[in-house]
Amino acid sequence: MGIKPDSLMTLEAYAKKRASFRAEVMAHKKNRKVALGDHVTLLFEDELTMRYQVQEILRAEKVFEEAGIQEELEAYNPLVPDGSNWKATMLIEYPDATERAYMLTQLKGIERRVWVQVADSAKVYAIADEDLERENAEKTSAVHFLRFELNVAMRQALRTGAILVMGVDHPIYSVHTAIVNEVRAALLQDITD
Repeated sequence: MGIKPDSLMTLEAYAKKRASFRAEVMAHKKNRKVALGDHVTLLFEDELTMRYQVQEILRAEKVFEEAGIQEELEAYNPLVPDGSNWKATMLIEYPDATERAYMLTQLKGIERRVWVQVADSAKVYAIADEDLERENAEKTSAVHFLRFELNVAMRQALRTGAILVMGVDHPIYSVHTAIVNEVRAALLQDITD
């Protein structure tokens, strides 16, 4: 799994197809977004969303040499689900900068309190920020990368229509939501084994 070098467009080809490719990716992302309350959003990544990120970086940095392309693939391929999990970018969003700064001090550890639950199975808590630490002694970050590892029984239950719920169990931010059919169907495509 992951982004293959031959799936990337050259800079010239991407320049020609960028607008239509962006529209395709934005439409694709609509069913990969989960709001957990008013201030936490999960954006579930896959090969297409990460390929778009790589294409945008290669374009912005004008990278066309094989070594540079490989470096970007090594950075982004870990964010592509591998068939037994979901991978998501978590955004903590407060429009007011002062409130956001304060809340990031209050929400320390929230990235490890985000969960998914299939039917009546145990909650699966996120494995957070495997690439680098995004929390320090004073605050958490507004952006985290999460992985939810699903066991075989959960994956089979999802395929047969089991209810999917996601949430956060943090002392000052607790919320859960049932996942609607369109999002559930999109996420089911990430489960391949």
